[in-house]
Amino acid sequence: MIVVTGAAGFIGSCMAAKLNEMGRDDLILVDDFSKEAKRRNWEGKRYVDKIHRNDFFQWAEKHYEDIDFIIHLGARTDTTEFDYSVFEELNVSYTQRMWTFAARHGIPLVYASSAATYGAGELGYVDSHTLPYQFQPLNPYGKSKNEIDKWVLKQQQQPPCWYAFKFFNVYGPNEYHKGRMASVILHAFQEIQETGKVRLFRSHRPDFADGEQLRDFVYVKDVVRVIYWFMRHLPSSGIYNLGTGRAESFLTLATSTFKALHLEPSIEFVDIPEDIRDKYQYFTQAEMKKMRSAGYGRPFYNLEKGTHSYVTRYLAKDIVY
Repeated sequence: MIVVTGAAGFIGSCMAAKLNEMGRDDLILVDDFSKEAKRRNWEGKRYVDKIHRNDFFQWAEKHYEDIDFIIHLGARTDTTEFDYSVFEELNVSYTQRMWTFAARHGIPLVYASSAATYGAGELGYVDSHTLPYQFQPLNPYGKSKNEIDKWVLKQQQQPPCWYAFKFFNVYGPNEYHKGRMASVILHAFQEIQETGKVRLFRSHRPDFADGEQLRDFVYVKDVVRVIYWFMRHLPSSGIYNLGTGRAESFLTLATSTFKALHLEPSIEFVDIPEDIRDKYQYFTQAEMKKMRSAGYGRPFYNLEKGTHSYVTRYLAKDIVY
C-alpha cells in the first residue's frame, strides 16, 4: 500500500489521482476529511481507506508491514501566518514522527519541503545539503520547512531511501479551497470572470518593473510526475528542488490566462499589502542540476502551456483532477 498524507489538499489529492492513473488503487489517504470545502478533492479517488491524520500512527503501527511507500504532503502552508507555533506541530513535529516511523520500519519516504526555505535567495537556489544551516527564511512557514530539513540531515537512522522536495510555485487543479494562498492563476481566472481584468502587485523595488517579478512556476502535473518517477527509480536519497529551472513573470502569467480564455489582456497594478511587503520574494528559480543528474529527463510545462492546460481543462469546466 501507498500512504498519501494531505490527500484532501492540493498536491496530495493530485498525487492520489496520478497514482490511480498509474494503476495504483491500494492507497491509504490521510488528512482531516471533515472539511467539506475539500470534499471534491478526495471523494472521486480510488483507495483502500481514509484515515484522520491524528489517528494515522496508531493505525500504521498495526499495518506497517503492508506499507510500500509513504508520500507525506500534509502541511500548513499559509505564508501570511506569523505565529510559528501554528506550523510547529504539523510541519515539524508530525514530519519528525513520520520520518522516525519510516526509518524504524524500513519504509521509503517522500516529504514536502519548500522553496520558501531559501528566503530572499541571498545564497541562491541550490539544493545543497550544507546550505540549510545558513538559510534565513522570510516567514514562519519557510522556517518550519527549513527546520525539518536541518533535522533530517542530522539523523543517523534513516528510511531505506528518502526524498525531500523543495516545491517552488506550484499551480494547478484541486487548489480551489486555498483562498488567499491559491495560485495567482486561480485568482486571475476568478477576477477575469468577475471584472474582466486582472490585478497584479506593483513593484516596490527599482530593479523590477511592475508585473516583472519573477517566479519559478511549476505545474502540479509535473510535480506528481516527478514524485512518481522517484518512487519507481529510487535514485540517491536527499533534498531536491522541484521547479522548472526557469523563472517567468507574473505579467506572462496574466497574459497567458487571458490567452487561454481568448480574451485581450486588461491588467491593473496594486500595492503589495503591508503585512507581506517586506517578506515578498521578487525572484525564485530552481537549480535543477541535481534532479537531472539523478536521471529525471522529462521536460516541464512552461508557464503558458501549463496555464492553458489548467484554465481550459479544469477551471473553465469547474472540475478537479
